[in-house]
Amino acid sequence: MAITPTLVCVHAHPDDEALFTAGSTSLYADIGYRVILVTCTNGQLGIDHRGRPGSHPEHEAEATRSTRARELQLAATVAGFSRVITLGYDDSGMKGWAQNAAPNAFAQVDVEAVAHVLGALLDEVHATVVVTYDENGFYGHPDHVMANVVTRRALELASSPRRLYYPVVPRSVLDAFVKGALADDVALPAWILDASHQVDDQMVATTMDVRPFARRKHQAIATHASQTDNADLVTMDEELFALLFGTEYYQRAWSRDVTFGDETDLFGGL
Repeated sequence: MAITPTLVCVHAHPDDEALFTAGSTSLYADIGYRVILVTCTNGQLGIDHRGRPGSHPEHEAEATRSTRARELQLAATVAGFSRVITLGYDDSGMKGWAQNAAPNAFAQVDVEAVAHVLGALLDEVHATVVVTYDENGFYGHPDHVMANVVTRRALELASSPRRLYYPVVPRSVLDAFVKGALADDVALPAWILDASHQVDDQMVATTMDVRPFARRKHQAIATHASQTDNADLVTMDEELFALLFGTEYYQRAWSRDVTFGDETDLFGGL
């Protein structure tokens, strides 16, 4: 029996699936591939209903957890995911926050334990291609970095996956976007301002034209309405939005076989 090509995205928080990969997941879902989301944390340190970040002493973590769980389910459907799996760890907060050291924080997990669970999951769903962040976590967030660590270890344990990719933004595109956004007085969130500007164009293996799915990606981001630090991304003009979100770039991090044909398709050549 033929196995449906399956893409598994390992993301750290609710809303990462919208920001980083929603164009590609929408595309693959539309052509009949199976697209599965693993979200590592519950995002309880996100912005609460009073606009307070997780570092605020009166931040309401439990209410934020519930809000973000609801937003995640809705946004994941928009972005084409047929299954959403939450590992349930606590958000560790931004780099340097006291919550980084909390016992249930994802940054403190037993890597082997989580990797065995994730590896078994990848084999259970017959994952073909896996996507997670690079070693810097795209912008240094401890949970993104840990997602890389546990996913890399899981791939050593699993037998099904054939390739691993990192979503990246090449320096030229990121610099142009930030310049345009600042010129338009767009308030940019930390994940863009702190993103690595060291990704050269030649590091990009796969360039996905997802402009036909830009509206869907926009809707997925907007669904995470509680995270108001992304609000200006939702209201910016279409041309600027398309500059950052109309194309998704991927660095090939690992392949089980000799790889060819993936310049515009994460499954190319398989």
